[in-house]
Amino acid sequence: MKQPIKGFSKLSKAAKLEWLVNNNFKDANDARSIFTAYWHEDKALQKRHDEFIENTMSNYYMPYGVAPNFQINGKLYTIPMAIEESSVVAAAAKSAAFWMARGGFKTSVLGTQKIGHVHFMYSSDASALKEDFSSLEQQLRDATAELTANMEARGGGITSIRLVDATDRLDDYYQLEVIFETCDSMGANFINSNLEEMAKSLEKFAQNHERLDANALEVVMRILSNYTPNCIVRASVSCPVEELASEGVSAEEFARKFKQAIAIANAEPYRATTHNKGIMNGIDAVIIATGNDFRAVEAACHTHAARSGRYKSLTGCDVEDGVFTFWIEIPLSLGVVGGLTKLHPLVVKSLEMLGNPNAEELMGIVAVSGLAQNFAALRALVTTGIQKGHMKMHLMNILTQLEATPEEKIHVANYFKDKVPHHREVVNYFCELRGIPVPKVGR
Repeated sequence: MKQPIKGFSKLSKAAKLEWLVNNNFKDANDARSIFTAYWHEDKALQKRHDEFIENTMSNYYMPYGVAPNFQINGKLYTIPMAIEESSVVAAAAKSAAFWMARGGFKTSVLGTQKIGHVHFMYSSDASALKEDFSSLEQQLRDATAELTANMEARGGGITSIRLVDATDRLDDYYQLEVIFETCDSMGANFINSNLEEMAKSLEKFAQNHERLDANALEVVMRILSNYTPNCIVRASVSCPVEELASEGVSAEEFARKFKQAIAIANAEPYRATTHNKGIMNGIDAVIIATGNDFRAVEAACHTHAARSGRYKSLTGCDVEDGVFTFWIEIPLSLGVVGGLTKLHPLVVKSLEMLGNPNAEELMGIVAVSGLAQNFAALRALVTTGIQKGHMKMHLMNILTQLEATPEEKIHVANYFKDKVPHHREVVNYFCELRGIPVPKVGR
């Protein structure tokens, strides 16, 4: 029976690993060899990775691929993508080539503001707080002047501060809503540090105000929001409808069915969830490769998809006057300074690969990746179906699991060149090729 351990965080890495393998695995030697096999030979590089998080035991590798031929606002990019799912990089590259021949992608940043809140309760008459808010705002700005000085020198800082009466949603609930510009940084630490100081200043304001009851005020939280509806980027593609003929489907039929697919995603949340997951395949892969926070981006995008009160597609489509237009508008709070951007060697190279973009340029690149992925998925769905292309990419994974030799992989790939390689059929053919019994299917 497992026993709890005290003081685990204070142990050396070697001691932590020994405890881990001896108390959590049947074969400690096998577990130890797996964990240590993924350590970097370069000890300095491994030490850097160890310091990213707590209780580091190993490195979890993901494939790092690239999708070339992305023409964005007239500039050619090769986009880095870190993802474990087959077909994602290939689909992105295929979309990039398709649209490069049709003018490429266009992007525009519609806003760059981030939001943070001081969440507090006030159980007495708040009229004085509202009436004297201008005085409070000045105190809040004075309290954060030192924190914002450097950001202001770069063109950022605090844009606005607003008192929000949210008592219609929750008894006694109020907010200080603060809007920030954080330039090329994602800005989480900057925002949270400012909110911490504002919370203190709010409490002092209540204590010193003759008409406010300091005992009725309780600061509950001070934290940024990962939903950034004013930090929005738009990416789009367009071309004459007649250029859309695909996989034996006429251009007009393709455009009609493509638009219907978007309409279905807007009408049916079950479909919208899978539709948007495909978009995030492209977005998250670039977010990870560039050292940004994909969990924050995911949360913001899914909140945005539900902003109408119903979960819908993140992409839109229109066909008007013979022109097909496909677009995405999403909230993206990204940074190219701070965080891992200068610490993780592959992040540094990813940003260099992209021409060392500023935050707004990176927003466009990321949005384009999501749009390209969605176009590839919908293009397959309304023509040949998703499995044909996906399973061909998955074939190599199946053969690797079967421990096929390079020669066997080539032979099997040629056999399935014109067939959809379902798992059972691949296993059966592989066994016949080797002259070994076909495994029985379990009940």
